[in-house]
Amino acid sequence: MATTTKALFGLRCTLCGERYAEGGDVYYACPKHPEGTGILDVEYDYAQVKARLVGKQPSADRYGMWRYRALLPVPAEPTLDALIDAHTVPALKVGNTPLLRVVNPSGCRELWIKDDGRNPTASLKDRASALVIAKAKLEKRAIVSTASTGNAAAALAGLCASAKQRCVIFVPHTIPDAKRTQLVMYGADVVLVKGTYDNAFDVCMHACKKFGWYCRNTGYNPYTAEGKKTVSYEICEQLHACHHDSNCEGELHFESPDAVFVSVGDGNIVSGVHKGFKDLLALGLIEKMPKIFGVQSTGSPAIANAWRDKVDLRTKPDDMLLQPIECDTIADSIAAGLPRDPIRAARAARETNGQYILVEDADILAAMPAMARSTGVFAEPASATAYAGFLKAQQQKLLGSDEVVVVLSTGNGLKDIVSANRAVAKEMASVLSVPILSPETADETCHTLEKAFIAKL
Repeated sequence: MATTTKALFGLRCTLCGERYAEGGDVYYACPKHPEGTGILDVEYDYAQVKARLVGKQPSADRYGMWRYRALLPVPAEPTLDALIDAHTVPALKVGNTPLLRVVNPSGCRELWIKDDGRNPTASLKDRASALVIAKAKLEKRAIVSTASTGNAAAALAGLCASAKQRCVIFVPHTIPDAKRTQLVMYGADVVLVKGTYDNAFDVCMHACKKFGWYCRNTGYNPYTAEGKKTVSYEICEQLHACHHDSNCEGELHFESPDAVFVSVGDGNIVSGVHKGFKDLLALGLIEKMPKIFGVQSTGSPAIANAWRDKVDLRTKPDDMLLQPIECDTIADSIAAGLPRDPIRAARAARETNGQYILVEDADILAAMPAMARSTGVFAEPASATAYAGFLKAQQQKLLGSDEVVVVLSTGNGLKDIVSANRAVAKEMASVLSVPILSPETADETCHTLEKAFIAKL
């Protein structure tokens, strides 16, 4: 029996609008549509939510994303400390990642990087896993399972370890070594699947149904976007704090940016980002909805192409969801030939007067060191895709000179060191061409340094 939440109205199908009660027989997707296509939105009674937001809220420094518990689909009782002690909420603190200001940006008034690579397993997807694990624990599920290209898998594995929860993870056999190592290090049961993320997704779905496991699969589980939406709350609260010289403790105060850039694969992160802003706008906590720019690689452009061609995915979901395209991109975390949350992802740009931007893999590789050197944030390829989209938007003059812009960095660069080395191949060759110094004689050392560096400074 599912644990119900008074502040929830229930679940609503993105295709037909059918509503379902929370805790009822329909949990993952609307049964009136082909399997997994009727993604469910979580709807709230905003009057009840607003009443819960009055007064001091949990500490961001101590509880991270659970500061926004009143805006999440979990019961108001017991206390967070009690839930953590019971291993219902993972002890690892997720969220409260830094919002970093870039000095002297071009093309806009302010540029901020939301560095979600600082989460415990180094990606934004910790937010989804933290909430999904809490839901699974409340329902007393023995095993949680997911399919992933690596980041969602690491997030689930690490947070399950923190919450004493067993998990089974399905990943493509080609995932980067660093991501596979994370899973094994956390003690997850790992299954390598020959083929793509989409193949792993289907195998996971079948296993969950056959064995009764709790399925975390992105999009299919309606609560993944609910966890991810907390990044939007943090952006707005931290932006207000920076502009008003305050902190993110005590009562809640928010201020929205003018534009947000988000890398897009399955579509679930950008859906969550949009949902977070929609919540705040509906509650009267922000005055405007920021424009959302979804950024995809040309090697995995399914949602961007649908947005460009003005395909109404609500009336033609089968065109998108049942006919996968072949993906070929360095950004493995957003390689999705069969996007599982395309309707809400397209809606995020359409309803905010934003748009989708396509970037080449070469642009992504160039964006990795450009982002690191201008912001100090080391991002993996999928994360740097958002920054590449921002740079392209600058070139195309899509941003106003007076706008406040946020680029969402979703994962740390150490997730894929092979691609990082490709991004700085010329510089790395230069480093390796310099003779290895011997500390035996200071004069010889300085002579070598003069030849290699000093003249260039």
